[in-house]
Amino acid sequence: MPVKKKNPIPIQYILFILTSICILLLFFSYATGFSGGVLTEAAARIFVPMEKGLTYVADGIKESVSERRTKEELQAENDALRLEALSLREELSKEQLDQAELERLRSLLALKDTYSNYETTGAHVIAKGQGNWFSSFTIDKGKADGIEVNMNVLSSKGLCGIVTETGDHFATVRTIVDDTSNVSGMVATTQATLIVSGNLKSMNEGQMINFSGLVDMENAVKQGDPVVTSSISDKFVPGLLVGYLTEINEDQNRLTKSGKITPVSDFRHISEVLVILQKKEIPSQGELK
Repeated sequence: MPVKKKNPIPIQYILFILTSICILLLFFSYATGFSGGVLTEAAARIFVPMEKGLTYVADGIKESVSERRTKEELQAENDALRLEALSLREELSKEQLDQAELERLRSLLALKDTYSNYETTGAHVIAKGQGNWFSSFTIDKGKADGIEVNMNVLSSKGLCGIVTETGDHFATVRTIVDDTSNVSGMVATTQATLIVSGNLKSMNEGQMINFSGLVDMENAVKQGDPVVTSSISDKFVPGLLVGYLTEINEDQNRLTKSGKITPVSDFRHISEVLVILQKKEIPSQGELK
């Protein structure tokens, strides 16, 4: 059988014995008047190293506790700073969103003033079609708000699209960048007419749409000229800004020109719009003279 080792004497017992010996020696020294010599040397050999050891241990414990407290305080401070930074970021994001919305509403208000001869109503976009561009979207107003099919829609700085479907409390808008969109336009500087055609591929490549059928025999039309809706359009009221001529090319027939237009509306980020509550009125054949 293996011999079971005895447990060593606990350290606290050793300290108690040594302390007791020290006290007895002090009493002995006081009672007999015997000091110095052997006792002094013994005390120096026994208690000075022990005192140094105890001081070392105490200093280590003190330093460890201080370091631990410092780490806990730093962690608590870091947590507090992290929460404060998160709160500040949230406040900043909200402020930036509020500022962006304010700027958009100001733009719409300015647009409303620009086209003050038309009665308009504001609406929010609540859904959009697939793809990167707002080629079609849904607004939060419909028949109950006086919205009808073929009413023109404004966004940013000019024409955005036209209402194609209505419900009691919603309406669908097809924008002028959609591939199926065609708008009868006019160069504002020369009154020359043209056809504006939506083109999602061209929007993806250079954020432009197409125009065609421009008659400009005097070469008076220049890049940068504004294009607006013409008075001969059957669905769009006249004078709505569409965009600016970006590219002008002469067609092979040498009679007409075609090219690109940069729209004024931001078709990536449409949040609020103005709906013109006045539709284009086309006189019947009997009224034409």
